[in-house]
Amino acid sequence: MNKSDLILRLATELDLTQKKAEEVINTVFGLMSDTLARGERVEIRGFGSFKVKDYGAYQGRNPKTGEIIEVEPKKLPFFKVGNDLKDRVDNGNQEP
Repeated sequence: MNKSDLILRLATELDLTQKKAEEVINTVFGLMSDTLARGERVEIRGFGSFKVKDYGAYQGRNPKTGEIIEVEPKKLPFFKVGNDLKDRVDNGNQEP
């Protein structure tokens, strides 16, 4: 499922226009992105949580030339699956 599929599904499930469903999806993802950009955690009970992890600098290698390069420290979003979702996926349960 991609973002367009999610918008169509939301519009159908809640009897919304596609434009309104798109606004809802964009708002939710925008708020989540803004929260993560501030370094805060996003938790959706039963689904999982998102947080920002710090990764230190390290020496890497250019795969094309083999040259050693310095990789700068960075922050990346990290997702940890919730137990309910983990169990549902593991058991193949499609019921909500």
